[in-house]
Amino acid sequence: MRNTTPHIAVIGAGITGVTTAYALAEKGYAVTVFDRQRYAAMETSFANGGQLSASNAEVWNHWSTVVKGITWMLKRDAPLLMNPSPNWHKYSWMAEFVGNIPKYRSNTIATTRLAIEARKHLFDMAEREGIDFDLETRGILHFYRDRKSFDHAAQVNDMLTEGGLDRRAVTAEEIRAIEPALTGDFHGGFFTPSDATGDIHKFTRGLAKACIRRGVRFVHDATVERLDHLGREIKVVWTNGDATASHDELVVDGIVICAGVASRKFAAMVGDRVNIYPVKGYSITVHLDDEASRDAAPWVSLLDDKAKIVTSRLGGDRLRIAGTAEFNGENRDIRADRIRPLVDWTRQLFPMVDTGKVVPWSGLRPMMPDMMPRVGAGRRAGVFYNTGHGHLGWTLSAATAQVVSEKIAADMPFDLPTVGLREAA
Repeated sequence: MRNTTPHIAVIGAGITGVTTAYALAEKGYAVTVFDRQRYAAMETSFANGGQLSASNAEVWNHWSTVVKGITWMLKRDAPLLMNPSPNWHKYSWMAEFVGNIPKYRSNTIATTRLAIEARKHLFDMAEREGIDFDLETRGILHFYRDRKSFDHAAQVNDMLTEGGLDRRAVTAEEIRAIEPALTGDFHGGFFTPSDATGDIHKFTRGLAKACIRRGVRFVHDATVERLDHLGREIKVVWTNGDATASHDELVVDGIVICAGVASRKFAAMVGDRVNIYPVKGYSITVHLDDEASRDAAPWVSLLDDKAKIVTSRLGGDRLRIAGTAEFNGENRDIRADRIRPLVDWTRQLFPMVDTGKVVPWSGLRPMMPDMMPRVGAGRRAGVFYNTGHGHLGWTLSAATAQVVSEKIAADMPFDLPTVGLREAA
């Protein structure tokens, strides 16, 4: 048992990094967060689909995903698109992805349980810290245009309900009653009343401010160059600003790598292999500036299974539309041919919504081949991970932050001072 407060460095100030910092501060640890951006939540946690969706816990390791990926390979507006150019990391990742198909059912059930647990932690944090993040608790509605896709969804639903999720089938008539703004002909759907939506960027920034109130230090504009393992301690070496800036360093008792797609690079520095691949997603934010658009936009969060597109209402005046998966390395370009389907989909299903003011965005989802986050200890003492959440970082991070903080507490216990971070807050 240590008599001094251990100092933990968190690499990354996205949703996983900030929730991890908060969980560690709650346990009394001294925490420093490093991020290369000037503010928290400026990369993958900036403008995602907004869904806190246990109902989207199905992992992608299924032969149908492989078949669709091959079928869509040459279609530029396909929901799933892969750049076929040779790349060892990409193809080795895909081989591991296929190798995890036998774990499809067990991983889907495990992800569902984790998502349900995460919801409790996230809501508790938001209430405790008074964070306004445009939360809507109206549920998530998945809809299907044909019998075949609905029947597959019914099989998935069996796994989700086994994981503890309250989710029920609905008819086409019930779909219209749940979300009257939705137009089109549908075979049926599934509705999850306990799911929710919110603005990940607003939440993460709000929680970062709460962390600062609790004594957490944030080092922004910090390009971490090295992580040197010194046996019982770890040295973080970084530069601020451009490459000509002088190096700064900090020696800490432990680190948690929460760096999204960069986690693979940082893991290699401390002797671990974390096989994350960047899978790009796109979103548009439609500004509902007129009353007619606000009335015509949906409030219930939606998922169109065929198009692989989701929606979230963010307050009264914004509608987030997101989707697609693109295997194209660390490419952050916003492509017009990938944004256009999101705009067209909005116009088709919500024709009275004015799409004259649309803000496009792209982000890189950090995905492991088994679609499960890497959470826990590394090979070397003092090294921990909370990363690789893929498309469910917003949904899962509040729970995985608790898991990794409890692991750190077990591996690095100490005598909490009489006046710790909790009291000081």
